[in-house]
Amino acid sequence: MQKKIGTCTGGAVRASILKGLWLVLIAVPLCAGGCGSAHGDTAADKPPAAAAATKDAEPTVELSASQLEALKVEPVGTYLFPVENDTVGSIDFDEDLSVQVFPPYQGTIIDAFAEVGNNVNKGQPLYSIKSPDLIQAESTLIGAAATFDLNGKELARAKTLSGTNGVSVRELEQATSDQQTSEGALKAARDAVLVFGKTDSEIDQMITSRKIDPALIVRSPISGKITARNAQPGFFAQPGSGTAPYSVADVSKKWMLASIVEADIAHVRLGQPVEAKVPAYPDRVFKGTVSKIYSTSDPATHRVTIRSELADPHDELLSGMLANFVIRVQAPAAAMAVPANGVVREGDGTMTAWVTTDRRRFTQRIVKTGLRRDGRVQILAGLQRGELVVSDGAVFLSNMLEAPPTE
Repeated sequence: MQKKIGTCTGGAVRASILKGLWLVLIAVPLCAGGCGSAHGDTAADKPPAAAAATKDAEPTVELSASQLEALKVEPVGTYLFPVENDTVGSIDFDEDLSVQVFPPYQGTIIDAFAEVGNNVNKGQPLYSIKSPDLIQAESTLIGAAATFDLNGKELARAKTLSGTNGVSVRELEQATSDQQTSEGALKAARDAVLVFGKTDSEIDQMITSRKIDPALIVRSPISGKITARNAQPGFFAQPGSGTAPYSVADVSKKWMLASIVEADIAHVRLGQPVEAKVPAYPDRVFKGTVSKIYSTSDPATHRVTIRSELADPHDELLSGMLANFVIRVQAPAAAMAVPANGVVREGDGTMTAWVTTDRRRFTQRIVKTGLRRDGRVQILAGLQRGELVVSDGAVFLSNMLEAPPTE
């Protein structure tokens, strides 16, 4: 009896154990598919956030209505990008419009009447010199005037006595000849003094007073600005030799000298439009044209100097000023472009943009960029014309993608 009871008892235990294992095997997959902790969240409870990307999928961000207010979206469009060469140059006076004002005769400077930077008109006195040549010419003038007066009196006396026994016909003819000769000499002497810049009234005054005026006035040959002065009193000046006492330049045009790399010189042509900006007037653009391409390249920097003429009617550009120099080497090129705020440089150096189809979910796209101009960036690859992209706020999306998930 005991054996039978033992046998029955052992069979019941084994049946109970098997039943428990069967329940466990059923419960495990059920928990793996749907069980969660008491503190866990379901997918429906989570707010819109950066979605986890698979290994090959493009990163995507979904925004709430309030977050969308920080973005601007517009389609990828077309923009005319000018093909330009940018470099740095310096301003200078136009040497073709600059005149070195030498005296017509040698002499020692007495007075200087203008300073560097003064605006002068054509014919305005610049300086005066004491010229030995002028003194000689004026002395000859005074002598010729005295001779003319003397011969005039002699001729008048001869005419009065003509027909009497006091003066013969031959003497009258001689007096007439002398008077005519002295008249010619006086005229020649006056012309010689006029060459020095003296006026007829000044010459008449010298003849009347019998005093010479040794000061030779040198006047400006053009209207412009004094760009250099070496006219200190006592300075000995000669015509066309040494340093000119004054330099006067027409400042309505300026030169800008700039250097560009050898590789770009093939795109530069005479007459191409030029734009320049200087730090003194950051909001101004001075326009001009390429006027000369120099024939040599600097062996150290491998750059070629080019010269441009800039219009400066108000004389705002000063010689020596630094200028940013832009040459348009080709006609503007139409290209696909997006606003600059729609392109982000990532930490690894790649350029990205954010595209959307429903204006709620945004996908990050790697793009290849080109020219930049007026707040626009040329897109060479990565986008299609007409696609909706974030035009302002792309950095915000990139930061959201890189932010660590909240616990």
